[in-house]
Amino acid sequence: MKQQDLSKAKNPDLHASLAAMQRAAELARRTALQTDTAIVVVQNGKLVRISAEELRNGQST
Repeated sequence: MKQQDLSKAKNPDLHASLAAMQRAAELARRTALQTDTAIVVVQNGKLVRISAEELRNGQST
């Protein structure tokens, strides 16, 4: 599902899942910074590795 679909979902669990995924993503970024490791995300349908240094410098989207 797309973000817009989740925000309009009638099922309360689906609707709440968007916020849960956003919290999990933020926690993953914080953990990567604390452990000086990279995270892997999907951007434009491709896997992209973002290093902790790039996260610190705000070079990720």
